[in-house]
Amino acid sequence: MKKTLFIYFFLASILSQAQILQPAVWQYELSTGDFKGGDEIELIFKANIDKGWHLYSSDFDPELGPMVTTFTFTPNNSYKLVGELRAINPKKGYDEIFEGDYTYFEGKGEFRQTIKVLAEQLHFEGNYEYQVCTDTDGRCIPFDEDFSQANFGLKQVQKKSKVEIANKNITSTSSTYVEEDATKPEDKSLWAFMLFAFVTGLITLLTPCVFPMIPMTVTFFLKEHEKGGNARLPDGQGKQKALIFGASIIFIFTVLGTLTAVLFGADTLNQLATHWIPNVVIFIIFFIFALSFLGLFEITLPHQLVNKIDAQSNKGGMIGVFFMAFTLALISFSCTFPIVGSVLVLSAQGEFIKPILGMLSFSLAFALPFTLFAFFPAWLQKMPKSGGWLNSVKVVLGLAELALGLKFLSVADQAYHWGILDREIYLAFWIVIFGIMGLYLLGKIRLPHDSPMEHVGVYRLLMSIITFTFVLYLIPGMWGAPLKALSGYLPPMSTHDFNMAEMSGGITPSEPTNICEDPKYDEFLHFPHRLQGYFDYKQALSCAKEQNKPLFIDFTGHGCVNCREMEARVWSDPKVLKRLSEDFVLVALYVDDRTELPEDEWYTSTYDNKVKKTLGKQNADFQISRYNNNAQPFYVILNQEEELVIQPRGYDLSVEGFVGFLDEASRRYKAGESAK
Repeated sequence: MKKTLFIYFFLASILSQAQILQPAVWQYELSTGDFKGGDEIELIFKANIDKGWHLYSSDFDPELGPMVTTFTFTPNNSYKLVGELRAINPKKGYDEIFEGDYTYFEGKGEFRQTIKVLAEQLHFEGNYEYQVCTDTDGRCIPFDEDFSQANFGLKQVQKKSKVEIANKNITSTSSTYVEEDATKPEDKSLWAFMLFAFVTGLITLLTPCVFPMIPMTVTFFLKEHEKGGNARLPDGQGKQKALIFGASIIFIFTVLGTLTAVLFGADTLNQLATHWIPNVVIFIIFFIFALSFLGLFEITLPHQLVNKIDAQSNKGGMIGVFFMAFTLALISFSCTFPIVGSVLVLSAQGEFIKPILGMLSFSLAFALPFTLFAFFPAWLQKMPKSGGWLNSVKVVLGLAELALGLKFLSVADQAYHWGILDREIYLAFWIVIFGIMGLYLLGKIRLPHDSPMEHVGVYRLLMSIITFTFVLYLIPGMWGAPLKALSGYLPPMSTHDFNMAEMSGGITPSEPTNICEDPKYDEFLHFPHRLQGYFDYKQALSCAKEQNKPLFIDFTGHGCVNCREMEARVWSDPKVLKRLSEDFVLVALYVDDRTELPEDEWYTSTYDNKVKKTLGKQNADFQISRYNNNAQPFYVILNQEEELVIQPRGYDLSVEGFVGFLDEASRRYKAGESAK
């Protein structure tokens, strides 16, 4: 019985390594079958995703790492595309390996493309590229599939897709599913964002443009002025005006969020969050307002506009209350705009409802004290008086705006590889900015509009302690410390020129011991931890024969999260690095690289009968056709006859297990053994 179980599990483990997986099955349909020439309708792509797998969406930075889903349509005369492809309510996540935010689908995914109908009979043809991964055993698989549908007629609104892999007889069909609520955002992230917007609204109240307005505007609602040092509670009409005033503030700012969502839409907002032009513009705006906060100049709206709105507030009645709220919004413009802009920019994640709810939360916090003080005017006596402390708040906010604005410049810098704001330069700016903030809080630095300070208050001292603690946390990052708590705000580690952590743990031989000639493609492909190797199979095999070493094949991908995790947590171990650098010739075959090869290197695959034009597609075809596997990471070790020395290995974070895998492969190679 034990032998039977052993054989069963042994065969199961081998079969699990040698299989072609299809974790996502697609179907497509039209949003309506009742259309005519000139109508705009939607072409809907739906994916059924196997349990335990997730499919990366199309609406995050393609430079991050994971492979974004892309659709390519072959043009024809029956329709034309309108706008960009939209991912319908994907989930959001943060990846510590790639240090950035991404979007994905689990269970079911949906993408929509608006088209303009040019003929009654529609014909669609194209392909989609996507990547699915599983956290169960760490596999990631990129796919490149075609779709085609001729003669979409008036009543033909759905077509099930059939995924057929040539010569393998693997077919899967998808069935129609009941669509879940496609407008509901991720509750957790949305509530966190609304809390952020609410807190920023409270912070805005402490700026010099807003704080002095609280007692000034509250008197507008009082039936009688203060008598004998005590303010009387307003009567019923005063309370009503106070509520309308607060509601007007909320209405004005929420309309701003609504207009942003309506005018730009989810796709445009997402582009604003990732495209280099708006990111550079936003950085410039933040920089200008930061200089204003620091006291270099004052930004105000035209006096004519403010005076006209203010004149309307003197008319009294409910209309006067509304214009009083409008006047407050305009007067506070120079202090609220950078913060309001931050809320709107951070809401640009491809969702229509987020800017609206963000402005609703912001304005609720902003309007709250005005309404409460109008109800309870006696509280005004307990408020601190306006003074130099307000300018200190403004300066601190200005320094914070300066630091946070660098994030937008960093996005543009990474997307276009300018190299002007690499990780260590970015950190140097932050260390200097927050160091200046700490000295300012201690009174060691004074700016033009600051009042003389005889002593440091307790709150300023506590703030300076927090600030300097943050600076000390940043400093090790200059030498390669990961700073995981801030990884979402910092450029990726790959842009760091001087990584002492990597150098101390990596292999830095004076002369590479496993290189015979200059590797092809090494101008844009690299091994981690200063390892040396090849990126072309034939070149690597030739070197392995010349050096009489086994060939270590790393089937990997730019967008393979688990590949990066293996490299960071397993390959970084000195025992693994020593063996990889000394005992093997290495070749990394990127299955998702889109570098197009010269035409004389193209070939038609015997596996799926498709022409393989790019480096990645040829590597993926090699993995599938040779090893009947399409998941990454996938590690294969061969002898000089291109035979398996040991059974291939996939994602496994056990360092000792990987060391044993390498040692057993070396022993088998020297003994002339091959895998059964």
